[in-house]
Amino acid sequence: MKAIRASIVWVVSICAGVTAVGSGCSMAPTYKRAAVPEPHAFKESPTLAPEEVGSWKQAEPSESYPRGEWWRVFDDLELDDYETQALTANQDLKAAAARVLEARAALRVTRADQFPTLDLGFGPSREMLAPGSLGVVPGEPLTPQTVWRARARTSYEVDLFGRVASNVEAAKADRDQSVALFRSVQLTLQADVAQNYFNLRELDAELEVFDRTVELRRKALEFTTSRYTAGDVSELDVAQAKSELAQAQSDAMTVARQRAATEHGLAVLLGKAPEGFSVAPSPLKPVAILIPPGLPASLLERRPDITAAERAMAAENARIGIARAAYFPSLQLTAAGGFESSTLSNLLNWSNRTFLLGPFLGTAVNIPVFDGGRRRGNLDNAHARYDEAVARYRQQVLTAFREVEDNLANLRILKDQLRVQDAAVQASTRASDLSQIQYKDGSVAYIEVIDSERTLLLTRRSAVQLEGTRAVSTVNLIRALGGGWDPVKQAEDSTPRRPNIRKPD
Repeated sequence: MKAIRASIVWVVSICAGVTAVGSGCSMAPTYKRAAVPEPHAFKESPTLAPEEVGSWKQAEPSESYPRGEWWRVFDDLELDDYETQALTANQDLKAAAARVLEARAALRVTRADQFPTLDLGFGPSREMLAPGSLGVVPGEPLTPQTVWRARARTSYEVDLFGRVASNVEAAKADRDQSVALFRSVQLTLQADVAQNYFNLRELDAELEVFDRTVELRRKALEFTTSRYTAGDVSELDVAQAKSELAQAQSDAMTVARQRAATEHGLAVLLGKAPEGFSVAPSPLKPVAILIPPGLPASLLERRPDITAAERAMAAENARIGIARAAYFPSLQLTAAGGFESSTLSNLLNWSNRTFLLGPFLGTAVNIPVFDGGRRRGNLDNAHARYDEAVARYRQQVLTAFREVEDNLANLRILKDQLRVQDAAVQASTRASDLSQIQYKDGSVAYIEVIDSERTLLLTRRSAVQLEGTRAVSTVNLIRALGGGWDPVKQAEDSTPRRPNIRKPD
């Protein structure tokens, strides 16, 4: 056994020496992040007074900082609970986490090419040497024989032109891209939960408006019926009152259908079956939160989808180096050592030692000469994939700028629109009250009451929908900005940390 250990140490020492000198130069182009337009400020960026900023902390640009629980800015405990459930049980998020584990495993496989391989073997073989083999005496009769072998084999590719190094760099970028895509899926999930929740609450508020409308129109029908019985109005007024009541009930059922579908969608986001999930009705509360957008340049590091696009670009740049390295010679070092014997009993005798330096098959140095254009095609393909990644990265940046500007504009205009809509609700409420008074006095026809009530319903419903739109636009702005950071955690620990991705259950 001591002889075997000595042989193994001897074989491994050969590869250890070449490993120390085997780090070649990379053939990949020097990587630089592609230039993109970076405006100095957002076009729709609001000018905030110090008292308007409140406790919301302007985000600091760094993908490696831990994301904060930005949804807590809405101060809604039920929403907080749903966000926690979604991050624990959502299946799309678990799939994204699994893809990160896949990328990390692929990186470990790629890194293995930077080290020698070592195999141990033991067993017999039945063989007969050829007459022209080394060590065979001419004319001597040849017979088959059994040979026992205990052997260690090692091989190593000297990375003279950086093929292995470029492959590792590409795998690292792929891993980083998977992490960024996980963060993107996570942020999208958080935003989707908040949007569905606010949509649900908006529909609850619409149902509340319809409930009030149905109740008022039921009373109007009773009043009109009593007047018809007394002979003060015609049957036409009763028919119109019945029609308006039925229409309001039908519209309420339409909103109820929408609410059911939204509730089912929220259940799936939380990783639950819709059958056992229900949300108690609760009308939407106005959401008026100011979100300072910061500087446009911060989006390049804050948004995980931009980070993913940039990492994809880096991976394709490294693959250009792999394609270029194929034009140059490759050097494969191999060695084997151990023992051979015709009998098992004396296999490990020192006199039975054997070794082999050089390739088991083929040659140590391979120089490419002609391949019918394969290498050129691979290199052109690598350059084209890099150009595609650059274009996708730039488009992702432009899309991010547009999304921020869209939501800033939405919130700016919605602020004024809601003020105008509130005035419209007050005016239509006054008009409805006056029409009912005048109808009771007999000074206007019932059609005037119907028109004023319809206008009141429309203005109230529009006001509710605008509140829902403002809540969703606030969520969209936070998502467009790349999420939020927890200011308390940043104050306690400002050291960048690697994303912590839990292995899925």
